Amino acid sequence: MTRLLLADDDLLVLRTYSQLLMRAGFAVDTAPSGTEALEKVAHTRYDAIISDIDMPGLDGLSFLRAVRTRDLDVPVLLVTGGPALETAVEALEHGAFRYFSKPISVAALVHAVTEAVRLHRMAKLKREALALLESQGRWMGDRASLEGPFARALSLLWMAYQPVLDLRLRRVVGYEGLLRSDEPTLSRPDVLLDAAERLGMVHDLGRRTRAAMAAMADSIPSDAALFVNIHPRDLEDEDLYSPRAPLSRVAARTILEITERASLEDLPNLRERANALRDLGFRIAVDDLGAGYAGLNSLAKLQPDVVKIDMALVRQIDESTAKQRIVGSMARLCEEMQVMMVAEGVETPEERDTLGSLGCAILQGFLFARPTRELARYPV
Repeated sequence: MTRLLLADDDLLVLRTYSQLLMRAGFAVDTAPSGTEALEKVAHTRYDAIISDIDMPGLDGLSFLRAVRTRDLDVPVLLVTGGPALETAVEALEHGAFRYFSKPISVAALVHAVTEAVRLHRMAKLKREALALLESQGRWMGDRASLEGPFARALSLLWMAYQPVLDLRLRRVVGYEGLLRSDEPTLSRPDVLLDAAERLGMVHDLGRRTRAAMAAMADSIPSDAALFVNIHPRDLEDEDLYSPRAPLSRVAARTILEITERASLEDLPNLRERANALRDLGFRIAVDDLGAGYAGLNSLAKLQPDVVKIDMALVRQIDESTAKQRIVGSMARLCEEMQVMMVAEGVETPEERDTLGSLGCAILQGFLFARPTRELARYPV
């Protein structure tokens, strides 16, 4: 039988709604406070929850956020005797299924609960389908369900290091720091970055990442560069330009990687921002070259010191004359412009040898070392 949870500190309302819902064929558990309702959620799986907003102690919005840390999909219908636009907006933003003002007609309540239960079942089926088909990992929950895991992901953040090698010198010339977290729901960097974007916390994540890289700088050989990925939105964070920021201490050996996979068109004063970073001692790399936005605008404004060609161009380059032509031309242009060119994603000896023959000697990839917590000193 479909099981509901009803939370309201008005005992008359609690009893009345409970009886109406049971007559409609639902099994109903009740709780006279948000705290008691949360205890029930911890031990029972519900098909839908109806909660009053104005309860003492744990109010309805706080209860909703807490529910989302336990169950991403269960629909929560919020009810209030004092409706306000701001409360309604906040309720929907944090994943409320419906927002009602008292009194509610029996027909409206039963209809809303029935719809909620059906959609909940569909949501669970979607999760099963995604798991079966090996989902790409994008977060399906709402904002409230994301806040707790994201906070844990920040606290469990760590950096994996992958060496960058110069085949001519046969030595490591740098290490790229790759974002990782021990929070299982946000362990992948793309999913973690997507969460930061949805929560408007890109700057928080960027500051943590840069601080983590700065903390590891002393354990990296002094003649090796630090490759640090920054989100395009990080270019709007004033902390990035502060001489007192942790990473600024090692700016002279740091290369900031800005991906081509995101457009920089709407960032104001891009050239001035790049120059301000160079004034601190940073070098700038354009990452994922060849896989993102086309055109010369970002290259012209950033005037990169380093370009990293995307692994899609590297993969099976030994079998593709078109890729060889493009990468060879890029290598010659970079040499003319005195720009360092790095090929990432090298996985086979054939790819390595082909890149070397094209004049691309600075390489990175699984062939040499996988990203790890420990530094690979000489993985050739």
